[in-house]
Amino acid sequence: MPEGKIIKALSGFYYVANGDEVIQCRGRGVFRKNKITPLVGDHVVFQAENKDEGYVLEVKERKNELVRPPIANVDQAILVFSAVQPGFSTHLLDRFLTLIEHNHIRPIICISKIDLLDEEEEAEIAKYVEYYQSIGYDVLLTSANEEESVQKVIPYLENQITVFAGQSGVGKSSLLNALRPELELKTNDISSHLGRGKHTTRHVELIEIGNGLVADTPGFSSLDFIGIEAEDLSFCFPEIREYSVNCKFRGCLHVAEPKCAVKEAVESGEIKKYRYDHYLTFLEEIKDRKPRY
Repeated sequence: MPEGKIIKALSGFYYVANGDEVIQCRGRGVFRKNKITPLVGDHVVFQAENKDEGYVLEVKERKNELVRPPIANVDQAILVFSAVQPGFSTHLLDRFLTLIEHNHIRPIICISKIDLLDEEEEAEIAKYVEYYQSIGYDVLLTSANEEESVQKVIPYLENQITVFAGQSGVGKSSLLNALRPELELKTNDISSHLGRGKHTTRHVELIEIGNGLVADTPGFSSLDFIGIEAEDLSFCFPEIREYSVNCKFRGCLHVAEPKCAVKEAVESGEIKKYRYDHYLTFLEEIKDRKPRY
């Protein structure tokens, strides 16, 4: 049986790439029975009489999967956050980073619209860039209007399956259009009333850019921490993970425990207080989560 990769899912059809061919497939009923939903990025076994009438028979084991956006086998996530319009949100960025870290996907931070910054705003963004880089993240500064900054993204895409994700209206589609103009992905201006953009991407699709595959994904209205337990959360913050090995108590949650190396690092400024505050907020959210039955 032939095998391929799902590169698009739309209206009950799965578009499976096999070499230079793309075959339109439906899922067999066995998937519904076993509660398996094929996802973009899945490596699948299929059968087809022609390019328009195929069936997905088997979904191979996944190395990871995301719920929103619904995609599997992702190598890395480029998290696009605008410097302005809408304003840069470390809280929302840290939510994204937590989810991506938990799924063992490499995160890359991309701050867009840097051409719109004034000097004061530029200095403020530079402080955040310096800190995120210091804890191990790659940070890219881009503007869809500046070709040189866009070109910096391309080497990161080589031979990878990459998710582009972030808040609506931050310029994901504009950046992808700059990387591959013939895509002509729809973009919308920011609503002056809401301060955020309308969702312009309606489905997940893998697109060839250079020697890599890139997913443009629907915008996110919210992110929750389903599947992340309280004791897992510190592992999603690189600097907290690093200092936690020196805590007195094993399983320290870095809240009220004595001789906590993480709290000491926050007090000394080695861990930024805003990151620790976000950690505490997320921890409370996880603890208050209603059990799922």
